[in-house]
Amino acid sequence: MTVVGTPPPPLPVRDKAAGRHRAESALSPMLTRLAEERATGVLVREHGVLHLADGGVVHAESPHAPGLDVLLTAHGTLDPAVWRRAAEGGGEPPDTARLLLHNGLLTRGALELCHLDALYDAGYFALAPSSTPGRFRYGAAPPTAPLRPVPVTALERETLRRRALLHRLWPDPGTDSAPLIRADPVAAPPLTPRQRAVLDRVDGVRTAPEIARNLGRQAFHTLVDVRRLAAAGLIAPAAMARPVPPPPLKVTDPDIALLKRLRDALEAL
Repeated sequence: MTVVGTPPPPLPVRDKAAGRHRAESALSPMLTRLAEERATGVLVREHGVLHLADGGVVHAESPHAPGLDVLLTAHGTLDPAVWRRAAEGGGEPPDTARLLLHNGLLTRGALELCHLDALYDAGYFALAPSSTPGRFRYGAAPPTAPLRPVPVTALERETLRRRALLHRLWPDPGTDSAPLIRADPVAAPPLTPRQRAVLDRVDGVRTAPEIARNLGRQAFHTLVDVRRLAAAGLIAPAAMARPVPPPPLKVTDPDIALLKRLRDALEAL
């Protein structure tokens, strides 16, 4: 009897080039890897925090973006006092929102809409270029229902779209974070009510994120208005304080006499 040996199937080979391409094209290679691993925990970056559950983003926070509480209470969706009472037990804003939903004080549709608005808004800043590496803390999976996680690819795609839009409107990002001042254009264009509300709050002290929080609006939408106002010549970043020039050099008569003697000595050489 002849025995024919069948070679084992080849082991899968990781495509290093494809993996390297994904890492280079991603806004955060660490976040891409965590999504592929279906990791659960908190990714802390320089400009914001992303909460992950099974590789999806369930919550985002940034000091540059109004939180879920601001978006829910600023325009009458929810009474601010109701939110404060619900938040007294502690926990993250999504936990407070779930409690309000459970008690019938908040509708599911309003919660889902504000949650997505807050997540994409804070996520935009959290994925901004950073000068420090991110840190990830693994943890237990937070409750997600009724808030659906957002895929990392969707968050990155939306972040890139927003960056491109802002660049088309006005390519100078200085208006995004600096205190804003009013300018005096030759011919001011007509303004929309949204733009007028932003311009009315430009006082040389507030930044665009602070104006967004004051208005109870998403920070990115305020950046859009700010860049349009900058392109129209209506606002500009507050200039850095210019250094005081040194006083002009005073030349006395003895100095002039000394200079003449030095000149005469050089000519005699």
